[in-house]
Formats: sequence, structure tokens, C-alpha cells
Amino acid sequence: MKLRRGVAVGAALLIALTMAAACGKKSGGDNTLVGKKSLKIGVKEDQPGIGFKGPDGKYAGFDIEIAKMVAKELGVDEGGIEFVTTVSANREPFLQQGKVDFVVASYTINDDRKKKVAFAGPYYVAGQDLLVRQDETTITGADSLAGKKVCSVSGSTPAKRIKSDYPQANLQEFDAYSKCVAALIGKKVDAVSTDDIILAGYAAQYAGQLKVVGKPFSKEPYGIGLAKDDKKGRDAINDALQKIYSDGRYKAAWDKTLGVGGTPAPTPPTLDRY
Repeated sequence: MKLRRGVAVGAALLIALTMAAACGKKSGGDNTLVGKKSLKIGVKEDQPGIGFKGPDGKYAGFDIEIAKMVAKELGVDEGGIEFVTTVSANREPFLQQGKVDFVVASYTINDDRKKKVAFAGPYYVAGQDLLVRQDETTITGADSLAGKKVCSVSGSTPAKRIKSDYPQANLQEFDAYSKCVAALIGKKVDAVSTDDIILAGYAAQYAGQLKVVGKPFSKEPYGIGLAKDDKKGRDAINDALQKIYSDGRYKAAWDKTLGVGGTPAPTPPTLDRY
């Protein structure tokens, strides 16, 4: 009887140790997006020319093209991609919770975010600017925002900069830039502030109603966000971007999206392989 109990206990212990070893291996860095047969990619849906979801349910824009090209270099064709709409405030949580494999969503690389997620890139460097109504004359740049209602998105770098650097402005925060633009057109706010490339898309969409004013007052390097411990994935995405830069696909993606209005493709930025 004692022998049987000993065998049973030993077997149970062996199973427990085997499971613990397997779990330990999984958490030790083997979790990576490299090798996946399908990918969930976080993108914006309300930024014309960058990440926009049309009435047909399809996503389009420069970020979408970058995402598809990177996925292809990782071995996943467009049919294996599921685009997941993200807003600025949930990009880190979505990555941390595994709801998406990576994020391409006008996502500025900064030190605070690097504490929570990893970044590949940058693939574009934007600058914060201001969007106003066409007949606006009193707002000419960031230094003229005192007492003005300025709209930006909760959790975004531009919103944080307005709070810290231009506290004299009356910051209004929504969860999507499309809501800020609607408030601007409806005269509920005086300006919208975010990256120049995003604002240019809205100015083109609402030509004759809205305009971009002033000079960019920041540098916003856009990166591709992924799980913090996925170094293998970050290296693979950086390799993919470098290939896209050098073989002409980067320029082609720009020309079919943000370049339609005549803006020439920028020189791809130097990758930060930290």
C-alpha cells in the first residue's frame, strides 16, 4: 500500500515538474510573432490617408500598406491578416494582453512607452501641428493657443504635450481624432492638434473647410509596437522595414496613399535597433 502511494506521489510530482518546466520555457522568451501563420494587427480607422476604415469595411492608408508589407516579409499574406481597430489609449493594453501581435497606428516612439512595449522602426517622422477652420485668423501657431479650446486624443503624445508645454490652452480630449474634427467643424473647439501628417489628411478630406496652420513644434517618430520581450520579433520587423525601404516599396506605398495629393515621399528614417 505504501509502495503504491509512493509511486502515485512520484508520478504526480513528475507531471507537476514537467508542466512547470514547460510553462517556464514559454515565459522565458519563446513567445514571438515570428513564425505565426496569421497576424492580428492594431491600426487606426479614422485617419484619412494613414489608417482609415471605409464604408465597405476595408482599411486603407499608409500605415495599412506598411503593415501588409511587413506581414508579407514575416511570411503572412494579406489573407492571413486580421486588422483590429485601436485608439491611442488602448495600444499598449492591446499589446500587453495579446489582443494584437503588433501595432501600426501613427504610434510615436517615446521612452515612457518603451517601458511597456517594444518598438521597431521608425518608419516615418512626423511633427505636431494645428488644424483650424478655414476662416480662422487668430490661431497662427502653438504660441497663440492661450484661452483656445484645443482638441486632441486621450493617451496620445500630442495631448500630453499640449498639457505640459501649452497649459494656457483649454485642452479637450476625445478617444478618436474624427470626433475632434467633427467638434472643430461644429465650432465646439477652436483647433485640433496632432501630427502634421494626420492633419494634412483631414485638411484634404475637408478641403475648403479646414486648414493646417503654423510650423510643426515637435518630432514624432512613428514605430511599430509589439510585445516588450519579443526581441526576435522586433529584429524581424526591422529587417522587413529595411528591405521595404531599399527595394522601392516604401515610396510606392506613400505614392498610393499620402502622396495622392502631391506630397512627395520622404526619405525613410534610420532604423533604431536598440
